[in-house]
Amino acid sequence: MNNNILIYGANGYTAELIIGLALTEGAKPILAGRSEQKLLPLARQHQLACRVFGLDDPAVLAQNLAGVAVVLNCAGPFSRTARVMAEACIAAGVHYLDITGEIDVFEALALMDLKARKAGVMLMPGTGFDVVPSDCLAAHLKRRLPDASALALAFQAIGQPSHGTATTMVENMHRGGMVRRDGKLLVVPSASATREIDFGKGPVLTLCIPWGDVSTAWVSTGIQNIEVFMAAPAALRWMARASRYLGPVIGSNWVQNLLKKQIDCGPAGPNAEQRQRGSSHLWGQVRNAAGQTATSRLDTVEGYALTALTAWDIAKRTASGAAQPGYRTPSLVFGPDFILNFAGTARTDV
Repeated sequence: MNNNILIYGANGYTAELIIGLALTEGAKPILAGRSEQKLLPLARQHQLACRVFGLDDPAVLAQNLAGVAVVLNCAGPFSRTARVMAEACIAAGVHYLDITGEIDVFEALALMDLKARKAGVMLMPGTGFDVVPSDCLAAHLKRRLPDASALALAFQAIGQPSHGTATTMVENMHRGGMVRRDGKLLVVPSASATREIDFGKGPVLTLCIPWGDVSTAWVSTGIQNIEVFMAAPAALRWMARASRYLGPVIGSNWVQNLLKKQIDCGPAGPNAEQRQRGSSHLWGQVRNAAGQTATSRLDTVEGYALTALTAWDIAKRTASGAAQPGYRTPSLVFGPDFILNFAGTARTDV
């Protein structure tokens, strides 16, 4: 069952959660990645097929995508892997999924829409916590207020980041923020805005961040003005503001390498107990030109646990024929209520 789904970057933290979930269902995904040393023990442990290959040679890529229906790319930072793998998938007639939250990746894959349509291939980046719950929430709010012209989304994640997430944050810390204005992406200073948001237990101070929905929610809803906020402690807010002035220093090779070494010294990600204790809380509000608003909240499980659930579910659905050719977002294919299929998730209209 589901032995034609290839998980690339299979030795990564989130990928191993997805593999564990697949195994409990009796599935046999194909494990893949660059490192034979890391992949072979994992494949032997679970008695799964394994393919070792990098992304540099198109011929090697094509050879290793033979017999595959769906690629689920878990190898971040996705700015290095997504575009090359998506191009190879289009050439091979294989559907492409990943778990990115990087705006640049969403935008790059959106430009491949026509090529993917012609090849009958679906491209769906962001099949995890980035951006399934927020994308479904955005689509639900658009359904509540069809003439909405502005969308604000926010989330509060109770837990700690994995190596991959932390590395991506470090690599982008000095690049500023991003919002959507009149349908166009606009670069703004880091921490350009703060906002008090009630996720259900009283007001929490949040920080405007360059989250993936600034790209994807526009595709899903057509709303032309979009901002995304994240609940942030004082230290993180200070660092975000400081990066406006220290950007060149933070982006230097020396500082980047130092920060990444510190990340590598920590755990790969939250353990099972921490994932069980963690939770995620989302909030969204739309507004139309007349000043009418609609507000909704979404509560769900810890982010990495949710990513395993949603990414694997989308991979199965895609392999079973649910794919729609072209660049797609989760809510466009599976609907605004898709997120409600997962245990521990509840949505409230305020």
